[in-house]
Amino acid sequence: MKTPRNPLRPASRIAAAAAALALVLAPAPGLHAQQSLADDPGVADALHLLDTWMDAAQAYGGIPGASLSVVRDQELVWAKGYGYAHVEPEEPATASTMYSICSISKLFTAVGVLQLRDQGKVGLDDPVAKHLDWYEIRDDDPEAGRVTVEGLLTHTSGLPREAKASYWTGPDYPFPTHEEIVSRLSTQSMLYPPRTYYQYSNLGLTLAGEIVAAASGQTYDDYVRANILDPLGMTSTFTDHEDRFRGNRLASGYTARGRDGERRLVPEYQVRGISPAAGFISTVEDLARFASWQFRVLDGDDALLDRNNLREMHRVHWLEPDGETTYGLGFSVWKSDGDTFVGHGGSCPGYRSHLLLRPQDEVATAFMTNGQGVNSRRFAQTAYDIVAPALREAAGKSDGKAADGEVPARAEDGAATARETLERFTGTYQRPLGGESAVLVREGDLHVLSLPTDNPLNALTRLRHVEDGTFRRVRDNGDLGEAFVFEEMPDGRMLMWRNENYSIRAAGM
Repeated sequence: MKTPRNPLRPASRIAAAAAALALVLAPAPGLHAQQSLADDPGVADALHLLDTWMDAAQAYGGIPGASLSVVRDQELVWAKGYGYAHVEPEEPATASTMYSICSISKLFTAVGVLQLRDQGKVGLDDPVAKHLDWYEIRDDDPEAGRVTVEGLLTHTSGLPREAKASYWTGPDYPFPTHEEIVSRLSTQSMLYPPRTYYQYSNLGLTLAGEIVAAASGQTYDDYVRANILDPLGMTSTFTDHEDRFRGNRLASGYTARGRDGERRLVPEYQVRGISPAAGFISTVEDLARFASWQFRVLDGDDALLDRNNLREMHRVHWLEPDGETTYGLGFSVWKSDGDTFVGHGGSCPGYRSHLLLRPQDEVATAFMTNGQGVNSRRFAQTAYDIVAPALREAAGKSDGKAADGEVPARAEDGAATARETLERFTGTYQRPLGGESAVLVREGDLHVLSLPTDNPLNALTRLRHVEDGTFRRVRDNGDLGEAFVFEEMPDGRMLMWRNENYSIRAAGM
């Protein structure tokens, strides 16, 4: 497979970014049409930075395709696709492209279990055997205690990681059926006594899905569709890879890049009996609905789940001795720069994904890609880091108050250079030795973003306008450093000079 290129040329990228900034889904359960936060100047600048970075990260990283969304409370603030859903026909990925979301499926299974607990049909302390009369596994230490529902949801059951089948091994990826899981379970053995170690277990969450079916009297698919997906308007989410979407809405999956730099097409597969742990397909728009629903539940505005149950799901239930490995009920829980986040990642043949929520901010991001080997959490976390501060400030404005005391950085004299003047110099500049410098407006000043980069916020260079096309770098202590000089040539080309060398702005900017 050839390395994917970016399908949008510079001029069309600008149009696509402008359209994306104004994107709000039509009214549907979980996302309401309203005055978009994307219209706020600070949010728009943050989204432009995110879009610029993501566009370069996909292209330079050789990622086949990717989609990304940003949610604030009940609004889908922004969503967009990059690269290709299907590389060979060069079909662009969009915000509506479906991907396998792999282990994010576990969140829906966990929600189903907690809903049934609300109804008195399941208890977290219930032994698995209470609900599954076929549950039988070799146990060399039965006195250590029984495997419970809570143990399944926190990955502390002591069960082995997988059902007895080599379903992560290609080329066929033979995911087992329900019948195969049942028949083979008695030939498997406990890995640890319950509540001894955290051991991530797809088998465990598969059994949790079986409990959902047994306790509800419905098939797993019917239960999830009727009690989660349909009420939330998640019409593009399904519990397995459906053939009708292959080759069109469901992105083709590709392997990680080999030593030759190439990715290869992953053959089609279905997840079958492992569906409750890793089978779902969805879109970043639908995961936005799922995130917004959680914010409603936490506000006490939704009847599908008691808000104390969701709070319990988001709370740490297991802490490993290393003090870093933490898990809630179905949800991963982690810290970044001192803030706590909940969500889940996903990895399966040909796909990576991540859903991140910070309930305190009512901000969520969702990232999906059809390329293995991509650090999906990094993309979801970086999207949050770029946009969340601007969203908090804009939300504070709409409430008529300051947002957590935050004040955005501005030009020292309090009067930023007119935006029209700054935008004259924006665009993507090709560096002589490779790579790019994206020049954009942020917080009232011109900024230069070196691309590619893993950390766009740290890769920004702030410029202070001096006169005409001359700017100077703003050092960390506020002093002014070397000059950046923009020079428009007679043929219309724009040059950016720094340290006696120049870059040329890409045509069409």
